[in-house]
Amino acid sequence: MATRQTHQTIETVFRIEQARLIAGLARFVRDVGLAEELAQDALVSALSEWPKSGVPNNPGAWLMAAAKRRAIDGMRRNKMLERKHTEIARDLDDERDSSVEQIEEAIDDDVGDELLSLLFVACHPVLSKEARAALTLRLIGGLTTDEIARAFLSNEATIAQRIVRAKATLGGAGLTFEVPRGNERNERMASVLEVIYLIFNEGYAATAGEDLIRPALCAEAQRLGRILASLAPNEPEVFGLLALMEIQASRLATRTAPDGSLVSLTEQNRARWNQLLIRRGLAALERAESLGGGNGPYALQAALAACHARARKAVETDWKKIAYLYGTLSKVMPSPVVDLNRAIAVSMAFGPEAGLKLIDEIAQAAALRNYAPLPAAKGDFLFRAGRLAEARIEFERAAELTRNEREKAFLLKRAAACGG
Repeated sequence: MATRQTHQTIETVFRIEQARLIAGLARFVRDVGLAEELAQDALVSALSEWPKSGVPNNPGAWLMAAAKRRAIDGMRRNKMLERKHTEIARDLDDERDSSVEQIEEAIDDDVGDELLSLLFVACHPVLSKEARAALTLRLIGGLTTDEIARAFLSNEATIAQRIVRAKATLGGAGLTFEVPRGNERNERMASVLEVIYLIFNEGYAATAGEDLIRPALCAEAQRLGRILASLAPNEPEVFGLLALMEIQASRLATRTAPDGSLVSLTEQNRARWNQLLIRRGLAALERAESLGGGNGPYALQAALAACHARARKAVETDWKKIAYLYGTLSKVMPSPVVDLNRAIAVSMAFGPEAGLKLIDEIAQAAALRNYAPLPAAKGDFLFRAGRLAEARIEFERAAELTRNEREKAFLLKRAAACGG
């Protein structure tokens, strides 16, 4: 194999193995930053060795062994505590006497726990949401700093600093690299799910910039959700979130027109919705419900998405059921945004005036004061009620509030449709 082809193969293998490699190394050295450095060192070794010796039968095991040996050499040089030094030296002797297959078997024994523990560490509440998202995409998603920066419309230096600070914070927090148990696991699981959902939402409805959607971010979040579901098969909210993402992602290809403009849900071509993702989502929702988590926040949102997915035509949408589900969600997860969505569902089920009455009740909530979807929804209700002059004002206000250029164009178009 030519050197260039070998290098391409190595880069592909490394991207596939990176999360698993860092997870195993983090548990070994108890330091996320050092684990990532060791993984990179193993990549450099592979780039040097494989063009001469060929790609090994099990490249993942080769990379792990190379990285662990590098770690052991470094620990020896740093003259760690005698007990640890002796323990690690024994590990080195054992590994050097092992075949690649034996190393692989040892890695596979703990790979589930290792990946899960790394995910819990990357999403630790000691970090900000933004730092958790960036670190998760870096360590688990395998994205480069530049890719993360472009995804979140930031610059590379800012993201790099965020990741460096996150690693330093984790290093100074004295964390254990184990999957937490009991109440701590439940608390930390909420943080993990929150980060994955944050990543998905930024892809599904970009908060700023020229693009309405960023499918690559959605795909990364779905991949993380699938990994988490395989590692935590008895956590209902994991399947609730996975169901929500799969069903929502099924509509991505129809959310924008060829020119990039927004296509509303009722106008989307449902024949183009991805039926495989819908089936996956409905199966995950069924799993969440079978585990007793049907009333969890993510499972309820997935059930809402399922109502749309099951309707072959927009007019067949069961808006009364959607309004009921939003009422249930508002009790489980009280939020003015949930109340706004309930108002939208009520307006579709019982008419625009019913929706306007609910919007008037929540309009003064602080969280909605500069929230573009509020005037956008009110504008829609007024438009359907025939109050066009008032609707125009609301659409124009929503356009002023949004930071997404595609959404702004859509709202201004709706304002123009109201006439002068």
